[in-house]
Amino acid sequence: MALVDRAAVSKTVDQAWDEAILPSLSELVRIPAVSPSFDADWENTGHLDAAIEHVRAWIDGRGIDGAEIDVVRLPGRTPLLLVDVPGSADAPDESVLLYGHLDKQPPLGGWSEGLGPWTPVVRDGKLFGRGAADDGYAGYAAVTAIEAVRANGGSHARCVVLLETGEESGSPDLPAYLEHLRDRLGAVSLVVCLDSGAADYQRMWLTNSLRGMVQLEVEVQVLDSGLHSGIASGIVPSSFRIMRQLLDRIEDSATGEILLPELNVSIPENRIAETRAAIEAVPGMVTDSVPWPEGMRPVTDDEVELALNNAWRPTLSVIGADGLPKPADAGNVLRPSTTLQLSFRLPPTADPEAALAAVQRRLSEEVPYGARVSFGHSEAGLGWNAPDPAPWLSGALDTAGEEIFGASWRTMGLGGSIPFMGLLHEAYPEAQFVVTGALGPDSNAHVPDESLDLAFAAKITSAIAYVLDAHATR
Repeated sequence: MALVDRAAVSKTVDQAWDEAILPSLSELVRIPAVSPSFDADWENTGHLDAAIEHVRAWIDGRGIDGAEIDVVRLPGRTPLLLVDVPGSADAPDESVLLYGHLDKQPPLGGWSEGLGPWTPVVRDGKLFGRGAADDGYAGYAAVTAIEAVRANGGSHARCVVLLETGEESGSPDLPAYLEHLRDRLGAVSLVVCLDSGAADYQRMWLTNSLRGMVQLEVEVQVLDSGLHSGIASGIVPSSFRIMRQLLDRIEDSATGEILLPELNVSIPENRIAETRAAIEAVPGMVTDSVPWPEGMRPVTDDEVELALNNAWRPTLSVIGADGLPKPADAGNVLRPSTTLQLSFRLPPTADPEAALAAVQRRLSEEVPYGARVSFGHSEAGLGWNAPDPAPWLSGALDTAGEEIFGASWRTMGLGGSIPFMGLLHEAYPEAQFVVTGALGPDSNAHVPDESLDLAFAAKITSAIAYVLDAHATR
């Protein structure tokens, strides 16, 4: 097996980021490739296609020997960019799947002076603009890591870079694409996901778990039309009060504890230990991640418990409502119905379909006063709990930590979801996973002033090159 020149890898990566990636990524920021959930007319606006074509052209221009670059389209589904790079002659006959996405969150208002969602600005070593950090850089980093290994005497297995355009909508098309491409992906033994983040910029962070999710719309109806509240109140029960009673079956309103056993799991001891280690390495990583208004405080002062709440305990958020007029428009009316959109974050190992069924059952049985409960749109997504890293992977990460970051790598669970990880783990249960990324504590994903720390992104790219070489030579 060839020995990669690791010092040269970092030089190659840094040069690529300065000379090739930054100019192209800046132009990608200009494309308003909003995810389909926020652009129902995406097929006609063409922004997702424009993002795909922009990155496809950049990769094609790199001239990677043997690479096949395809835009894959299934009828009625968002497009997907697939880059297939053959492995080194001495590499094992296996596949590495490197994942990212090109769709973006909506622009939102409130960007700082001189910044905007579709205007790339480099300031203080950061590239500002929507999609720069979440997750436009991923394809560039993946391809550059492969190039750096090749250019500096290293080896890599066959690499397949998969860039989707529906992640910010919950990746609804990925199961179909995964099945469609199963034979083409081959024997995947390593998955690299660059859609995650870091608790600080001093070290590499691996995500060791992601929560699943359940989302559903529930309506409580007591009348067919509203009535004068002076006439009907005290006779007809309030739909809002009934909704409160039903939610009390699901959640303890005093503590936020979710009461249904189908939504709870026992937290693995290794995850508790890793959480403690992360907090010891970066005190305040949880509490400081929230811009607290004056006088507001977290649910507990124990930061380890906060981290476990976020990564391993179920939570309920009411994310939408209907049947409630704005205060300025409210009349003295006993409203006929109340509708809420409920979003549950689930522990990584909980069964989302069983959780959804349990919630629907508990909300609809023995409803007070015989009120009608109905359900609208619902969805359920898998969580993910990472397998323990193999010795070769731990060794590569140790080396990257020492040589690239000057600090040991750490792991952390995330409260969000990347549904593709759960799907991939089910499809390739023996694969190793490196779920990481350049989303730092102030990257502002999904909100105004999104930015990518360019130096940190380059370090992550070099670390992935180390991992690719170690995987091929293990």
